[in-house]
Amino acid sequence: MFDPDELEEIRAKREAWHEEQVEPVLDRFGERKETFTTDTGGQEVDRIYTPADVDDLEYEEDLSFPGEPPYTRGVYSTGYRGRLWTMRQYAGFSTPEDTNERYHYLLDQGQTGLSMAFDLPTQMGYDSDADMAAGEVGKAGVAIDSLDDMETVFDGIPLDEVSTSMTINAPASVLLAMYIAVGDKQGVDRSELRGTIQNDLLKEYIARNTYIYPPEPSMRIITDIFEFCADETPKFNTISISGYHIREAGSTAAQELAFTLGNGIEYVESAIDAGLDVDDFAPQLSFFFNGHNNIFEEVAKFRAARRMWHDIMDERFDSQNPKSKQLKFHTQTAGSMLTAQQIENNVVRVAYQALAAVLGGTQSLHTNGKDEALALPTEESVRTALRTQQILAQESGAADTIDPLAGSYYVESLTDEVEEEAYEILEEVEERGGMLEAVEQQWVQRQIQDTAFDRQREIEERERIIVGVNEFEVDEEPEMDVEEVTEEDQRRQIDRLETVHEERDEEAVDATLEALREAAAGHDNVMPYIVDAVKAYATVGEICDVMREEFGEYQPGSAV
Repeated sequence: MFDPDELEEIRAKREAWHEEQVEPVLDRFGERKETFTTDTGGQEVDRIYTPADVDDLEYEEDLSFPGEPPYTRGVYSTGYRGRLWTMRQYAGFSTPEDTNERYHYLLDQGQTGLSMAFDLPTQMGYDSDADMAAGEVGKAGVAIDSLDDMETVFDGIPLDEVSTSMTINAPASVLLAMYIAVGDKQGVDRSELRGTIQNDLLKEYIARNTYIYPPEPSMRIITDIFEFCADETPKFNTISISGYHIREAGSTAAQELAFTLGNGIEYVESAIDAGLDVDDFAPQLSFFFNGHNNIFEEVAKFRAARRMWHDIMDERFDSQNPKSKQLKFHTQTAGSMLTAQQIENNVVRVAYQALAAVLGGTQSLHTNGKDEALALPTEESVRTALRTQQILAQESGAADTIDPLAGSYYVESLTDEVEEEAYEILEEVEERGGMLEAVEQQWVQRQIQDTAFDRQREIEERERIIVGVNEFEVDEEPEMDVEEVTEEDQRRQIDRLETVHEERDEEAVDATLEALREAAAGHDNVMPYIVDAVKAYATVGEICDVMREEFGEYQPGSAV
């Protein structure tokens, strides 16, 4: 971009500027901090950036144009000028009836996609009447026990007109089968179903722990889903490879990026080992990232992610389909950055995090409600969160040009730095035998835990300021309404499940579960058998129990 002589001149001028302008001010006043770093301390932030900081940048090779390799500037040639990101508020609580009501409310308010939250029993493959479910039914999301619940959730919502994301992992095959079955009942062609299942088990072993089966059978189920959906639901994303929860657990931006792409590599290799062609399933892979506080670091992370995934799919897996090399991602603003103190401040935090996601080119976005540090969000806070996205889209100008921070000396330098650090982490992962081995050795978990510990120490020692928590505090907080799931709500869900048991054909249920058992014990793709089982109104718990018996349950190994 600049010839060597110009760069030398710029470096000399920067030295002179520092000596003549900066040092006298430093001697008199100093600066706010001795060292400035990005939000998670991954990169040191210089006082000023110039062309000398991006002297090796090659436009065609490193940036190019939106919609062209290596996709640093975005995967679509018209960006948001053609179509805005999908505004997909994460919702689901209590009973299916309550969730259906909330979905209709959100769609009426202008939401353009649904994002489904499940309660912990559903996430762990238990029915609402199981002993393990006691006290948790409907609390972290909606309780789904059978196809009857899924039909209720989507009552009056045509599945050929909405895109639905489901944050579900270990039982993802079952919930996807239920969604397909609802579409079948509505008369929607399977090829028209659009949405995403999270289906990211490696991330569960790393950060969230809502796993059921050991890694090997989990990977088999995932690749069965890849194969089934490539034929049956080609518009449905079969996995959302999630850095979000890795970041929520305490990772740096570079760790989030490295471990997420590392998981992606593992899934691609597993599918290829199972006999699938990379270009048959890779276009249906999607990603899920955290939108954190530091705007520039997050933009750099998103841009680096696209470039890295293109290079990985091109060079490592020799994919030929351009769509296989395009990293498309959903963003959720950082739940771990919400504070219970002065919750109104969360509206501001979420707005800046959403801005970073949009400047970074996200394909869909969830903005957290201000009260989610305390409870499920109220209608009012959900509306404010959605309006945050709508104002960003319609009033801010951020969506009017593509990759608006491109060419910034700081952002381009930071993009390179985040990418370089992420590749260094991936190299260490490779030396340990890949992500699966690194996770089973607990190495990945320890890296994140160490980072989280350092961050908490910084907060406690006031090296890191959290407004309203360790600085600018107030003595009293105003009271506010919060959504609550009552014992009566939980009882209603259990009664609903009992009704399903009474009204279904038990012989048909038993037959489909036995067929699933044989498929799991053999080598058949399990998905068609799961679809048959849910259509017979077999429950999430019953289907998962069959696979528990065949595959076993995961027991975390001790750290090494």
